[in-house]
Amino acid sequence: MKITMYGAEICSDCVKAKKSLSALDNIELDYKNIIGDTATLKEFLAYRDNDSIFKEVKQSGRIGIPFFILENGEKTLDIGRFIDMPDVEDDAENTAPSCSIDKKGQC
Repeated sequence: MKITMYGAEICSDCVKAKKSLSALDNIELDYKNIIGDTATLKEFLAYRDNDSIFKEVKQSGRIGIPFFILENGEKTLDIGRFIDMPDVEDDAENTAPSCSIDKKGQC
């Protein structure tokens, strides 16, 4: 299954999701780092600004990453609804404590 994932290396949830998905042999992961370049950020913001799944995210002041698009075009903020995610060792020390404005750890 091919999955496109929008995330950032400074988001601990994104780092963990990317590591978990990369560990699965049946997943072809297309990872898009939203802080890597302006074009990717704009691509992500087009989804965030126009897709209804981001309504609650925006209302609560979160970013909305990690964000996933499945190969059938379905979009989700919770990949665990579609795939059994393996437990992976957490590299939290290599990421920011949170990527939310309130620093409560929800992106």
